[in-house]
Amino acid sequence: MKNKPTLQNLGRVVSVRGSVVDSWFDGCLPPIHSLLQARAGEIVIEVLVQLDVHRVRGIALTPTQGLARGMAVEDTGEPLQAPVGKAILSRMFDVFGKTIDRQPAPLDIQWRSVHHQPPPLASRSTKSEIFETGIKMIDVLMPLERGGKTGLFGGAGVGKTVLLTEMIHNMIGHQEGVSIFCGIGERCREGEELYRDMDAAGVLQNMVMLFGQMNEPPGARFRIGHAALTMAEYFRDDEHRDVLLLIDNIFRFIQAGMEISGLMGQMPSRLGYQPTMGTELSGLEERIANTDSGAITSIQAVYVPADDFTDPAAVHTFSHLSASIVLSRKRASEGLFPAIDPLQSSSKMTTPSIVGARHYALAQEIRRTLAQYAELKDIIAMLGLEQLSPEDRNVVGRARRLERFLTQPFFTTEQFTGLKGKLVNLKDTLDGCERILRDEFKDYPESALYMIGTLDEAIQKAKSGDAGAKDLSSLSKPETKPESLIEAVVDIHAS
Repeated sequence: MKNKPTLQNLGRVVSVRGSVVDSWFDGCLPPIHSLLQARAGEIVIEVLVQLDVHRVRGIALTPTQGLARGMAVEDTGEPLQAPVGKAILSRMFDVFGKTIDRQPAPLDIQWRSVHHQPPPLASRSTKSEIFETGIKMIDVLMPLERGGKTGLFGGAGVGKTVLLTEMIHNMIGHQEGVSIFCGIGERCREGEELYRDMDAAGVLQNMVMLFGQMNEPPGARFRIGHAALTMAEYFRDDEHRDVLLLIDNIFRFIQAGMEISGLMGQMPSRLGYQPTMGTELSGLEERIANTDSGAITSIQAVYVPADDFTDPAAVHTFSHLSASIVLSRKRASEGLFPAIDPLQSSSKMTTPSIVGARHYALAQEIRRTLAQYAELKDIIAMLGLEQLSPEDRNVVGRARRLERFLTQPFFTTEQFTGLKGKLVNLKDTLDGCERILRDEFKDYPESALYMIGTLDEAIQKAKSGDAGAKDLSSLSKPETKPESLIEAVVDIHAS
């Protein structure tokens, strides 16, 4: 149990405006971030402003129904705290550290404040290491950094949560670290499905889940990320384990801060965002770091309002990231999953000194080929493929085969697609891309490379006839391939 102060500091409520509560204290004024309790602990308020020598203004972390002026409030004398310890593994918590998985509360735990300073620069590790995910497109074109921050950018319904869940499945089964999933302002259905899926996959014993659901007050949604980081810091600093911190969705954290800012009466900034957005986001992001004792590697889904990447929330988040994975609605509509846009996505790890000369050269060649294909799409749509030069036709063929080879069936979508999930190591992916760029698969149908793991599967697929009769005819008649390419590209543009 948490330690209680020996002397009570009592006050009374003087005003209630939605989630904003003003309280009067005759004695000691509660410090910033202190928790106040009313109605026997049913209503919890966090102090944000000291208005004068007697009044404080706070934001409620719980619904305020039943709270009225004149009611007594008690200063707990401590900030919001989160449980830490080995006993929290495989459990699901809310912002107060209460279990929400219908199981008994964990024993043998400690409570720590959710407000911590980032680790000092002197204790941070200066090594740059790659964090493999087993997802081909990410490992080749936008490798993740161990101890870094990665953003999954995309609008509604393009696959952010699916990609996040797949990364949990892939990484937790192949690393001896801890995974912490923090749901900020997301649907309770997603949390229930994730819990069930992780339990079925047998990885729940090394995982902790926290949820500040979208039906909860903005104060709870704003603080759930800090609670998750407190748990992550315990495993990194005390247990010396690597931590994978998954946040879904960092935009909801910014949105909760915007709601609190508006409720507190602050003047809004650009597009209605809070003037303190940069500071609030930095306070959360800078605690995610790689130290000498361990690393917190963070992958964050970022909802982009109206797919506008100039939105202040997206711009501020970009500045903290070591890798950006941009999801494309157009690629999703074409069935190219994961629907990652390879030309908009980037990683600061893609340098010869970190990934190696061969990997860097291949990544650049892949991007160049896909960029040339993007430029040729309009010409193909208007005039047809036969109007292109032979060299440009070869570029189109390589690019389309690369696009299909970089698709991948996911473990977490097996029940929907009927395709068994694939985990592909970096060496096999690089070998496959190199062979496609050398035109070794020029005479193979494109569909043979779609939704596979390694290129060996494409060879088997083409031989067994699974690639489809129309595409297989191109194996014996290479000259008919441009026609099928024209039809495919025109179909895409027509849709």
